[in-house]
Amino acid sequence: MRRDRCELYICMVIGLALMIALGGCTRYRETGIREAPMHEAPATAETIESAETEEAGRTVGAQRERLLREESLQEVQFFETRNIHFEFDRYDLGAEARAVLDKLGTWLLENGDFGVVIEGHCDERGTDEYNLVLGERRAKAARDYLVAMGVGAGRVGTISYGEERPLDRGNNEEAWAKNRRAEFIIKSR
Repeated sequence: MRRDRCELYICMVIGLALMIALGGCTRYRETGIREAPMHEAPATAETIESAETEEAGRTVGAQRERLLREESLQEVQFFETRNIHFEFDRYDLGAEARAVLDKLGTWLLENGDFGVVIEGHCDERGTDEYNLVLGERRAKAARDYLVAMGVGAGRVGTISYGEERPLDRGNNEEAWAKNRRAEFIIKSR
C-alpha cells in the first residue's frame, strides 16, 4: 500500500515537472519567436505611436461591436414584445398584424444572422385539438407573410401552443382577445 502511494506521488511530481517545463516552451513553440532580450534598443516614438494607434483601433472596433450587439438586442426585444392578434376563430392577418410583420420582415432581411420562431396561441374556447390546429394556422399565416416578403423559409419556424399559454387568465372577451395571438421569438443562427 505504501509503495503504491510512493509511486503515485513520484508520478505526480514528474508530471507536474513536465507540465512546468513544457509550459515554459509554449510561447516559443507557438510563434517560433523568442522574447527580445532586455538589452535591445528601447522603442522609438514611431513604434509607440503605431502601437497606440493599433490599440485605439481595437478599442473603437470593440465599442462598435458592443453597440451593434446592444442595438440588435433592443431590436430583438422590440419584436419579442410585439404580438399580433386575431379575431375569434380566425387566422387571417389584419392591417395591424401586417404592419408588425412588415417591420419584422424588413429587419430579418437586413439581419441575416437571425431567424424567428412564431408561436400561435388561442383563447380557451374550443377543444384542445381544435385550438392547437388554429394556433398552427395563425403561426403559419404569419410565416407565409414573412416568406412572401423574401425571408428564407428556413429562417422562420412555427409552433402552436393552442390555449396552453394564456397571457390573461380572465374569462371574458378582453382576456380572450389578448390570448388570440402570435408571438415572435428571435433566434441567432
